[in-house]
Amino acid sequence: MLLGTDPFRDLDRLTQQVFGTPARSAVMPMDAWREGDELFVELDLPGIDPQSLDVDIDRNVVTVHAQRPELDTQRSMIAAERTRGVFSRQLFLGENLDTDAIRADYHDGVLRLAIPISEQAKPRRIEIARHDERQAINA
Repeated sequence: MLLGTDPFRDLDRLTQQVFGTPARSAVMPMDAWREGDELFVELDLPGIDPQSLDVDIDRNVVTVHAQRPELDTQRSMIAAERTRGVFSRQLFLGENLDTDAIRADYHDGVLRLAIPISEQAKPRRIEIARHDERQAINA
């Protein structure tokens, strides 16, 4: 059987590797939710060496860098579908978060960021001054 090359299939395969597909994203998949007075963000980074992880904050932008090592060139690969190299993702945070108190933890291939809600953004009760005395208005 003679197999020819299909340039459209090869282009489609390359596009999927670079940009991902709905089923398999090339970027760091993320979940985010609020629980009490904290915002939680979890990023899937399976197979990442924890030493390659870097989380930076500049103003209200959190940048996560990670690296998955390149394949061993001595291996005769049958399939190589996992994206390799350097990954980066930026999260733009609102003004209502305390960026000075962010905590990060990497466990079982998941990077979790815990970001406290700032004190000034938390709901609070405002006391109302009450004056029971009526004052006469001079016209």
